[in-house]
Amino acid sequence: MPFSKIYKLHLSPQRNYVKVLKNLLGFVPGNLSLYRMAFRHRSVAITLKNGTRSSNERLEFLGDAVLGSVVAEVLFKMYPYKGEGFLTEMRSKIVNRSNLNQLAKKLGFGELIEYDSRTVSYPSKQSSLLGDAFEALVGAVYMDKGYNFTREFLINRIIKPHVDIHTLELTETNFKSKLIEWCQRHGKDISFDLIENVEEENSKLFTIQANVDGENVATGRDYNKKNAEKLAAEKACEILGI
Repeated sequence: MPFSKIYKLHLSPQRNYVKVLKNLLGFVPGNLSLYRMAFRHRSVAITLKNGTRSSNERLEFLGDAVLGSVVAEVLFKMYPYKGEGFLTEMRSKIVNRSNLNQLAKKLGFGELIEYDSRTVSYPSKQSSLLGDAFEALVGAVYMDKGYNFTREFLINRIIKPHVDIHTLELTETNFKSKLIEWCQRHGKDISFDLIENVEEENSKLFTIQANVDGENVATGRDYNKKNAEKLAAEKACEILGI
């Protein structure tokens, strides 16, 4: 083992935190500040010298993209004869907030997340902390170790031992239908509105807003319009406790 790792594990002032991360992740982290940031909710964000507030939101954005890429590759190879619609649906089942919350809880992330319990007081909001931290952690690993390491970490440490893809294939997770049915039962209007369409070189990024009684509840973004609607509906279901 390189001396730098020995130092971090046994001699550094932060050795206890390093040991916790090693037990959790299976490797000795390099840049510890990235991992601390990954578990820092915006309710306890640190104000930096330039006035910006440091929380896990930027890493969450990055980790979401990396996780989606790795899951897409796994599914592409696992189902060589399935179409784009099936693959998109399966990816959504694996990376949806509910599944990520459960994964993060199973892996023990809850003990490391920093948040203000006075601000994040509702159970639904507290559970979403786990999924957010999971994606932020993926972003931290990517920034610390690079894509190939992160890919191997996700496949061998997370997906293979903890994600039953074949069971998920048989599981129906239609958040849009759930949201519509809930709104109908409670006499509320629901709409999915395209609020932004960013043109890129060969594709379009869709941003869909789920509105309940005219108020924005959640937003979903994807290069597939239907999937963006599903993501917005999923987040709305979580926020509304459906």
